[in-house]
Amino acid sequence: MFLCQACHARISTPTAQLGLPELQLGLIPGFGGTQRLPRLVGISKALEMMLTSKPVKGEEAHDLGLVDAIVSPDQLVSTARKWVLDILERRRPWVASLHKTDKLEPLGEAREILKFARAQVRKQAPNLKHPLVCIDVVEEGIASGGRSGLWKEAESFQGLLQSDTCKSLVHVFFAQRGTSKVPGVTDRGLMPRRVTKVAVIGGGLMGSGIATALILSGYPVILKEVNDKFLQAGIGRVRANLQSRVKKGKMTQEKFEKTVSLLKGVLDYENFRDVDMVIEAVIEKVSLKQQIFADLEKYCPQHCILASNTSTIDLNLIGEKTKSHDRIIGAHFFSPAHVMPLLEIVRTNQTSPQAIVDLLEVGKRIKKTPVVVGNCTGFAVNRVFFPYTQAALLLVERGADVYQIDRVISKFGMPMGPFRLVDLVGFGVAIATGTQFVVNFPERTYKSMLIPLMQEDGRAGNNLLLGL
Repeated sequence: MFLCQACHARISTPTAQLGLPELQLGLIPGFGGTQRLPRLVGISKALEMMLTSKPVKGEEAHDLGLVDAIVSPDQLVSTARKWVLDILERRRPWVASLHKTDKLEPLGEAREILKFARAQVRKQAPNLKHPLVCIDVVEEGIASGGRSGLWKEAESFQGLLQSDTCKSLVHVFFAQRGTSKVPGVTDRGLMPRRVTKVAVIGGGLMGSGIATALILSGYPVILKEVNDKFLQAGIGRVRANLQSRVKKGKMTQEKFEKTVSLLKGVLDYENFRDVDMVIEAVIEKVSLKQQIFADLEKYCPQHCILASNTSTIDLNLIGEKTKSHDRIIGAHFFSPAHVMPLLEIVRTNQTSPQAIVDLLEVGKRIKKTPVVVGNCTGFAVNRVFFPYTQAALLLVERGADVYQIDRVISKFGMPMGPFRLVDLVGFGVAIATGTQFVVNFPERTYKSMLIPLMQEDGRAGNNLLLGL
């Protein structure tokens, strides 16, 4: 977008996306981006666009003053040519965006806006320096003029380019895009089959979150529970997830009603006869999961993908009582499932490439980052996470303060500490996950009794509002 900001005018289609995403790479916008955007849309909106890396569509860009006209795609080039001639012949104003000042707030007000932006950055990303550098560069241009801002932008950009943060975030950028390429699967020319209806078994914290993520992306969802009390609680959780978006201004009441209408609660498998995918999200109990998958094989159509949200259990064990091993796959979401972007797609040696391709497509549609992993204890994330939590439990049993541990971890940059996370997911999940590691890696597992003892004491985490 740097080039178009430097032009004398900008013309866009209604759906074009305009933004400055450089902060996602540990950089700041270059080529005058930090100086021209505030002069085109105002300081507050410019900071929002740069610091969040969120683009705006053409219509909003026109309302903001970022673009001067909106036309249909077939009229874009011809309209641009006409504008060029009009500007050249002075029938339209010859505007140098670097010297515009009508959108800039007065210096005192501007500094208050910048001060607030710095406070927000320090609160939300205390260990990142480049967002603060971006604010400093914007301030230089406002206080000392656009040309001075350009020099500071160029100098700061070069410094950030060599930083470890930049190198790491660039690696993350390419690594995330690499997840869509799975040797032996995505290189076979397979097209994802259409998934029109999804069933979710279990309306607890994870099941309701998964159902929320699906209906938010337009998938009709059947939510199954064992009795009406649990079913109504599950539906209530989904509604609460959506109401939270309404309260935050991310969803209108009309959109809420339309979205929640995609959810249907059931107590049996009769409605599973035309589903394309089932995601099981019950407690981590092998016998229960085995029975569910045996039932699914009886009721679901032959093409239906049978997925489990298990975080640690061997999928071969889950599907042991079925004959449909080629369509059994792991769909491991992370709590809260409608918020967290990662989705582990777990494949066994018998999972068909078609099932993987289908789940990859669903993952992308519900705005997740799907990562295909192997079928082993803990898969990828929990294989790393479990030793981390073991270390935290060991420290507590040796006298460390749980609050201090969580504070240190949060200050380091994690969204929350290990004990706050255990409270969030529930002690039942923690014990079930830990048991799998104890069974599979007895020689290198520290068997802490802290969580089981707390559970015996009637504590179960957020479910009962009694936890660590």
